[in-house]
Amino acid sequence: MTETEWWGMEPMPSIEYTQAQKKLMLTLARAAIADKLDIAHPPADISGQEWLQHKAASFVTLKINGELRGCIGMLEAQRSLAQDLRSNSVNAAFHDARFVPLSLGEFHQVQIQISLLTPARPLSVTDEADLLGQLRPNVDGLVLQEGSARATFLPQVWKQLPDAKEFLYHLKRKAGLAGDYWSDTMSFSVYQVIHFGEPAK
Repeated sequence: MTETEWWGMEPMPSIEYTQAQKKLMLTLARAAIADKLDIAHPPADISGQEWLQHKAASFVTLKINGELRGCIGMLEAQRSLAQDLRSNSVNAAFHDARFVPLSLGEFHQVQIQISLLTPARPLSVTDEADLLGQLRPNVDGLVLQEGSARATFLPQVWKQLPDAKEFLYHLKRKAGLAGDYWSDTMSFSVYQVIHFGEPAK
């Protein structure tokens, strides 16, 4: 298995991280969860790592046996990457409303994945067909906004929903809208990610 396969590296325009930096981010995420569980775990030494102090937006996804166990993140860069990773890791483990908090026994079973987001780019669309034609499967994450309703799918979701129409249908449902809903007041934006993670357990 190559390093690229091991860490699941995917390209992201204008930003690159080394394998050592990715490993440190994963260590930081796991250490944050371990701290909340009061588990003895090697701390993440981030001294001198100035790149972790730059503002960034991330999502942290947790899986057990390939099944989703939590996913929380930020769409806009509002705090340092180190702060964002710590907060999203803890929230994915203990505050994702879809799941009960991660237990002590699950800590060593859980696989941590990280997605680092590019700034979102607004899409100008005339109708649903126009939107579907602009989407790039396996490349774009999509943000939907309609009034106070907002939802996103990371690019990784294309693996489960490879058809653009189905992808959009389920995103609408996630936002609390009907699958066939359409309105001229809806807004959409796209982003890309660098996605990497621990090896599956």
